[in-house]
Amino acid sequence: MSLLTNVMDHSLDDGYAEAAARKKAAGEGGLPKTLRAKLGLAAGLVLAALVVTVGAAQARVAAPVVAKEREELVDRIDRETAAADRLEESVDKLRDDVSARQREALKSTGDSEQADLVGILAGSVEVHGPGVKLVVNDAKEAGAGGDGDPRGTSGFSDTGRVKDRDMQRVVNGLWESGAEAIAINGQRLTALSAIRAAGDAILVDNKPLVPPYTVLAVGDGERLRDRFQASVNGLYLDALREEYGIRTGIFVEDDLRLPAAPSVIVRTAQPNTEKTEKGTS
Repeated sequence: MSLLTNVMDHSLDDGYAEAAARKKAAGEGGLPKTLRAKLGLAAGLVLAALVVTVGAAQARVAAPVVAKEREELVDRIDRETAAADRLEESVDKLRDDVSARQREALKSTGDSEQADLVGILAGSVEVHGPGVKLVVNDAKEAGAGGDGDPRGTSGFSDTGRVKDRDMQRVVNGLWESGAEAIAINGQRLTALSAIRAAGDAILVDNKPLVPPYTVLAVGDGERLRDRFQASVNGLYLDALREEYGIRTGIFVEDDLRLPAAPSVIVRTAQPNTEKTEKGTS
């Protein structure tokens, strides 16, 4: 019992207590006692405070400079954007002027009625009349393309998204069913129009379209609808709806208005004089 009592009363070794007492007597513990030590500590604190103060001052001086540079960059972006907008407006005006001159050239080549028919078939003039409105949309559960990018592609045909080949078949089916003029989301189609894809995005004449895709076709409305639904391409569209959830709807309209194509290139055939000369020689 005496041993346990001794351990509890002297939990620390006596040597630790003696070493601490000697250190305290020699002035090695606590705050510095000499003047030189006190001055050194004070100099260190002053130096640390000076560094912090200089850093804060430099940050305050640099802040207006950074803000000014940012403001100048924003102003430059605004100026360049405005200049680009002006150039785009100028291009649109010139394109409209060229299109108007082309339409006048088509009308001046012969019979007025024949010229109007050529303009309608070429897509160089606005048209209106009865027809059908066909709406094609992605499935409700359709996801984005690869890595969540709507312009990316997953490489599979069962994603529930409308593909460019689907719209190609829809348009070809309407032409075959008797459509006289077709537009997709306000984009007039001509004999030279191309329906392509960039990832899962559909392009018509290199202009991206956003679903839903509204196809307007001028023609004999009810006859056009019935012939399209009974055609191979109409059945193909039904299969897309049943198998992949593609949403579609076709409606007969009394009066549809289709814009003219933005730019129609006039091409004329020229005789090959070289072959003619070789044949006669």
